[in-house]
Amino acid sequence: MSTPLNGKLVTVFGGSGFLGRHIVQALSKRGYRVRAAVRRPDLANHLQPLGAPGQIMAVQANLRHRWSVDRAVQGADAVVNAVGILAPTGKQSFDAVQAFGPRAIAEAARAAGLNGITHISAIGADPESASAYARSKAVGETGVLETLPDSIILRPSIVFGPEDNFFNQFAGMARISPVLPLVGGGETKFQPVYVCDIAEAVARAVDGTLQPGSVYELGGPEIKSFRDCLEDMLEVTQRSRVLLPIPFPVSEVMGKVMQYMPGSPLTADQVELLKKDNVVSEAAISEGRTLSGIGIEPTTLAAILPSYLDRFREHGQYDAHKANRT
Repeated sequence: MSTPLNGKLVTVFGGSGFLGRHIVQALSKRGYRVRAAVRRPDLANHLQPLGAPGQIMAVQANLRHRWSVDRAVQGADAVVNAVGILAPTGKQSFDAVQAFGPRAIAEAARAAGLNGITHISAIGADPESASAYARSKAVGETGVLETLPDSIILRPSIVFGPEDNFFNQFAGMARISPVLPLVGGGETKFQPVYVCDIAEAVARAVDGTLQPGSVYELGGPEIKSFRDCLEDMLEVTQRSRVLLPIPFPVSEVMGKVMQYMPGSPLTADQVELLKKDNVVSEAAISEGRTLSGIGIEPTTLAAILPSYLDRFREHGQYDAHKANRT
């Protein structure tokens, strides 16, 4: 039985992306009407089955075009910004998308009479970082909070889920390569967080149960090194590969070359990010600004990875059925 619509409209910028689609689903389950603000509405048809007929609508919006942002926010009761990029492509630069874009959304929301928005940033956002990605995330946070001080900032660690760009990418590499690189030696610490847990946190922010004007850090229940993450992936995909530590100086050179390859498998900026651990801070834990602090039990990697990485096994998901018959 579907949840009755509550009449409230939420605009989700980046609603068709990896994180955005799960946010749209979490909001639709609560009965919100959802307006997914995306660059290509014609490529957002996969959102329709996530809600009741007419509950989800995709509209065109580009953070570089302020008029489209204003139009997407008009009439909304709440606004979520889930737009983010891992590497710049063409006009979609870190500055345009992650630094100045969030301020534009906040200004549009303020003009529409809203007191705050929910903004997805990242653990590691730092105006002094050597990484352009981390600096742009910090500028975006500042722009949002300066414009609408009652906004809620959510900073996830590395995100995993069916469409993620981490475990899927390395599992794909393991299909064709006998060696997988461990950038910086593989000792960087992550706190992988399940995409649906982040979506639930966003929905609770829209519900009004999170503290306005606060920054929350979202991590999973386990702290894993880069090496640990790849070993977990290899175990699930039932493949044996050599994990080769690559010192940071060599990784930097690799990043400068590979960032120009199709799909940008590794960039120099990502190498800079990997020089610092990506885990929830002690301050966030002590102040309850975490998933557990808002009543969400973080999901483990072991509970989810097999559900979408089994396709990378030698015989796909049928390997599991074969094992059960023997």
